[in-house]
Amino acid sequence: MHEVIVAILAFIVLVGVMVVVHEFGHFAVAKLCGVRVEAFSVGFGPRLFGVKYGDTDYKVCLLPLGGYVKMTGETPEQNLSMPGTPVVYQALEKSQGETPDQKLAAPSEYASLADDPGAFTSHPRWQRMLIGVAGPVANFILAFGLMLFYFGVFHEVAKSEITTATIEWVAPDSAAAKAGIQPGDIIRHFETIDNPDWDAINRRSAVNQGQIVPVSVDRDGKIIQLSLQIPAPIKGQDFDLLDTGYYPELIPGPIGVKEVSPGYPAAQAGLQDGDAIQSVDGHAFHTVPTLLEYMQEGSGKPISLVVVRNGATLPPMVAHPTKIDGAWKLGFAPRPTPFHRDPLPFNQSLTKATAFCVDNSTMIFDVLGGIFTHKVSVSQLSGPVGIARMAGEAAETRGWLPKFALAAGISINLGILNLMPFPILDGGLILLLLIESVIRRDINIDVKERIYQAAFVVLLVFFAFIIVNDVTKLPLFSHLKP
Repeated sequence: MHEVIVAILAFIVLVGVMVVVHEFGHFAVAKLCGVRVEAFSVGFGPRLFGVKYGDTDYKVCLLPLGGYVKMTGETPEQNLSMPGTPVVYQALEKSQGETPDQKLAAPSEYASLADDPGAFTSHPRWQRMLIGVAGPVANFILAFGLMLFYFGVFHEVAKSEITTATIEWVAPDSAAAKAGIQPGDIIRHFETIDNPDWDAINRRSAVNQGQIVPVSVDRDGKIIQLSLQIPAPIKGQDFDLLDTGYYPELIPGPIGVKEVSPGYPAAQAGLQDGDAIQSVDGHAFHTVPTLLEYMQEGSGKPISLVVVRNGATLPPMVAHPTKIDGAWKLGFAPRPTPFHRDPLPFNQSLTKATAFCVDNSTMIFDVLGGIFTHKVSVSQLSGPVGIARMAGEAAETRGWLPKFALAAGISINLGILNLMPFPILDGGLILLLLIESVIRRDINIDVKERIYQAAFVVLLVFFAFIIVNDVTKLPLFSHLKP
């Protein structure tokens, strides 16, 4: 229950900020262009409180899942708020703050808007396109600003870390093992990237599921060319780099033991608080995920631990893993990886933030391209439930990077997806304006109405699919997965 509450609260804060910033972009440019903004709302639904200043009602509404901007005459029906909020929130916000008469406005009322200098439709098309693109741009600026702030103020760095893409362990019979990858290999080339880090490998793997990619590894100073078959996507599951079968060496040194649970295999074997596990069955593991996977592969068979205590290496101790929460474990809490803050100078922060935004933007286009070419499954997309789960995990993860990176990544996603040329989204508005500019006349009001209605239905169906897809990924349904 604690995790659910954290996930819900983190989701509300995260999505609320992303959408309000998006809508503020529309609002600011609309004001600059002289368009009358009737309402700027944080949240949607019944109005809780607010203040009216000039022509604009600045208000807070009951449901805190985003927000919206309402401008005079911005759509043919005078009942579509500014496109840009995520899927169903966008659809729900359309009718907020409007009367039935506004929703059923007659053509004569539309005609009267043409004489209103404050109406959205009275302004040149180039200004309306600027207003449309301002929301996504605001999301891009937010993402860049968040990462610039992170690198300039926090920039958490492990006290000891491996900067190369070094393989710690390879699971037997895995895709990596079949490709010939071995522990200790350093990946020097992956698909199209030279000297990649693990983030780059994860991104390129996610968009190449089910495909064979070229990989070059450095093995004892010799470059070896290999071909790796990335596992095909599993229905109802998100892509996990570890499914490929290799485990990254992220930090040097042994696995630190923070606390041993009494009565469990670790305590029975003689492990104590403060110990360090130097090797397991002769394998020098450095992180708990690798140790856990090794024990799953062994299906609970006894393992031999070489332990360092107070600087002295003890004789090997034998531990018998037991199933805890459905997985083979020893029953100890690892010591967190020590890290420190190392804020970067402004120019380096600028470079890092730019690289982050470019990489994440490229990743989005790669995923979308992979979906259209059937290389990436649509089931890999995440909706509100998936975002809430990630937000909750980021909120409870130690350090600031997971929080800033998730917020910036979602902001970039929101900006790019809203630029897609689909009606109701900002990109659809811009596309219609471009068409009108080419034909030098407005598209018929009835035609626009039908376009928006059809788009709304399509988005609802897509949203329903994403919700179902998200729910099937929850641990509650893990027993249904193969």
